[in-house]
Amino acid sequence: MKIMLVEDNEAIIMGLEYLLSQEGYQVVTARGIAQAVEILAKEECGLALLDIALPDGDGFELCRRIKREGRTPVIFLTAKEDEADVVKGLDIGADDYVIKPFRNRELVSRIRGVLRRNGKGNPVYRCRNIALNTETGRVTRCGEELALTKLEYRILSNMISCPGKLFTRDEILADIWDISGNFVNDNTLSVTMKRLREKLGDSDGQFIKTVRGMGYRVEPE
Repeated sequence: MKIMLVEDNEAIIMGLEYLLSQEGYQVVTARGIAQAVEILAKEECGLALLDIALPDGDGFELCRRIKREGRTPVIFLTAKEDEADVVKGLDIGADDYVIKPFRNRELVSRIRGVLRRNGKGNPVYRCRNIALNTETGRVTRCGEELALTKLEYRILSNMISCPGKLFTRDEILADIWDISGNFVNDNTLSVTMKRLREKLGDSDGQFIKTVRGMGYRVEPE
């Protein structure tokens, strides 16, 4: 999946290129509207991340142009947080509006959500004998449905979508804190991972591998 990033802040560009590449996306970057138009004329992009204040124009107008010319999903990624700007962005066709500074895991989750709603995401992730369907919320092992808690499902869905990728304990803690709405401590994470492994039939830790002192990763076959 190719994502076009329209942004002129070099620090943000570097951070997002690294973050999104780690999530399995290919990133093409435009520093302004003219360069973005050139990219869209040559390449098929699955999603566009747009800043609003750009050196050569207005991101709102670029969004209008993208929506006129095709069905590419658009997420505004901007420091403009006034309600009027948010409403304007959504009214002209943007699929989501994220305000800087943003949290990395939240942004990745929003990207996945927009891609799924536009029929561009992968609805089913499979690894070994485990399958997770993001449309139905069902998780199966060898075809048999598993009863996971909301936290267990959130951890598994993030990890199984990127097999082989290391998720640090801090990343996982921040993510499950967001969804539960309560503080989740390190011990709670350990207990949750233990119960998740038991439900997955992974008592030996070969599916969800522990990387000592760092975190966890789903081990591909």
